[in-house]
Amino acid sequence: MRGKGEGSIYKRKDGMWVGSIELNPRPGNPRPRKVVTARLKSDLIIKFEKAKAEAKRNGDMPTSSQSVEQWMTEWLERIAVKELRPKTMANYRSFTKNHILPVIGNVKLDRLTPRHVMEVTDRLEESHSGTTAKTAHAIMSSAFRSAEEWGRISSNPAHVAKAPRTEATSLEVLDLEEVGRLIGQFRGDAERYLWAVFILTGARRGEILGLQWDRVTDVLDLQWQLQRHPVNIVAPADYEYQRLSGGLYLTRPKTKKSTRVVPLVPPLSGILAQWKEIAPANPHGLVFATAGGEPIDPDFASKQWPKILEAAGITKHIRLHDLRHSAVDLLYGAGVDVDTIMEIVGHSTRAMTREYKSRGNRPQLTDAMTKMSALLGIESLPHIGG
Repeated sequence: MRGKGEGSIYKRKDGMWVGSIELNPRPGNPRPRKVVTARLKSDLIIKFEKAKAEAKRNGDMPTSSQSVEQWMTEWLERIAVKELRPKTMANYRSFTKNHILPVIGNVKLDRLTPRHVMEVTDRLEESHSGTTAKTAHAIMSSAFRSAEEWGRISSNPAHVAKAPRTEATSLEVLDLEEVGRLIGQFRGDAERYLWAVFILTGARRGEILGLQWDRVTDVLDLQWQLQRHPVNIVAPADYEYQRLSGGLYLTRPKTKKSTRVVPLVPPLSGILAQWKEIAPANPHGLVFATAGGEPIDPDFASKQWPKILEAAGITKHIRLHDLRHSAVDLLYGAGVDVDTIMEIVGHSTRAMTREYKSRGNRPQLTDAMTKMSALLGIESLPHIGG
């Protein structure tokens, strides 16, 4: 007599060989079975042993082949949600729903091939961009790697269908004259202290908007950043966050290496000192907040930035995030070495710094920021707020 999970093999009247494995009881189905078939007994035994091994390894298995849509839904909601940061998770859900499932959602998982993966990426390269196609490939690769680990497929087809190459882009950045022009126009406008700090730090949008006064000393301590998430946030157990208001949260950077400091030297130190004297109080201790004391939505700040460029007569298409590239250019122009630049702007690799941490050597970082300020030809900005 065979025990649970051992299964049985027999030949049907039509000549097909059948293997049947009894699985764990389920609601409404006390004796579920996984059935595999083959014309040759030798082929059936291979499939049968593979199915038994999967049932033993995972404790259970689907009684019929899942579709790509069924697997990716399960993967997103049961596996990925425990591993990915909330913003990444939201992006994965959106890409899966809008770009992957409409193309291959109905394909049976065990019939998935590299050609199906290529069909998704080829369509996206034609209708969107190489960057969009590459993102979709990364999501499929992760999802199908997990399917392989769980025994749902024998191999990951995204490993064979290579990721698309992204097209080279020409990035516009502010030059030295334009940086000086922007800083020079911030006279008497209290709200524009924010933009001066963006320009002079090379920090990320969320890092500046999430900066709190108790982390402003002789350095800016950028250990938290402001991000928008759903009010009922779902995140991995090790994801650190503090809800400030509505869907605005303070969150930790992706890695410990991203937690870093920026030395506070003139003119930045003078700008913040003057701003602190007139800044409205807020319950969160934020350096920058709305007139009503609420956190500034990062998306709102990005939408306001083009108006600042227009007021300065700058017609280049420069996103708020691109100010980080301008800061890198200024640091290079001041003769600062690449390793120090990496620490200041928080890049993880030298290549990232060229294209475009932790608390490092304080004197070296301070010297770098001083050199950048000297390159601008200004040591203080008394007209700001004056």
